[in-house]
Amino acid sequence: MNTLHVRSVPDDLYERLQKLARSRNRSLSAQVINMLAQSLEDEERRKKQVKALTSIQRRRFKPPRNAPTSLDLLREDRTR
Repeated sequence: MNTLHVRSVPDDLYERLQKLARSRNRSLSAQVINMLAQSLEDEERRKKQVKALTSIQRRRFKPPRNAPTSLDLLREDRTR
């Protein structure tokens, strides 16, 4: 297994991480690994969502430029 060293962690962040790890009965290392894994999963999920939304937007119906608006069509229908 690899080792990751992180330098210059602000004191308040370090304390918050320690407190969170203690509350979940984990070591600081286990908590940080868990948070990193969760963060990567979230990022991959976001990328998939963006891809799906982009695909949906591409397939969305777009009327031709010269097409009349729905208001125009209603007015035309009422004048018949």
